[in-house]
Amino acid sequence: MEPEVWRWIWLATAATFIVGEIAMTGAFFLLPFGVGAAAATGVAFTGANATWQWLAFVLVSVAAFAAVRPMARRMKRGGNPVGVGADRLVGETGIVVTDLSPDPERLGTVRIGREEWHAETPDRGHLSAGTPVEVVRIEGTRAVVRSTY
Repeated sequence: MEPEVWRWIWLATAATFIVGEIAMTGAFFLLPFGVGAAAATGVAFTGANATWQWLAFVLVSVAAFAAVRPMARRMKRGGNPVGVGADRLVGETGIVVTDLSPDPERLGTVRIGREEWHAETPDRGHLSAGTPVEVVRIEGTRAVVRSTY
């Protein structure tokens, strides 16, 4: 193949790997190969022969893979970082702002930190305004709470 053609093959390969990584979200498997293909693209545009391009692709891909894998493992093992998402509120304490009623049509509200949430109790019981509560779980946009008394 002509050296001119390799430039565009590597560029298309790099774009494909990077777009694939974006589509896979969070796997960090294709990204190192995208970085390697981008390096090979740079080598190809300098006019080096295909051997040097492949060598750049392999070496940079391996180095990028080695650099990214520890971070990917930490992210997979750790799940959601602390303080992200509504589940961060489970176990937090708050106070009832508007009475929690057994009537499913009438949700009360609780203040947890600086946020106010619609709330209910696990058994659909009644809690009066001013009652201290603990968040048991989050169900969609509702906090399920129990009295700390």
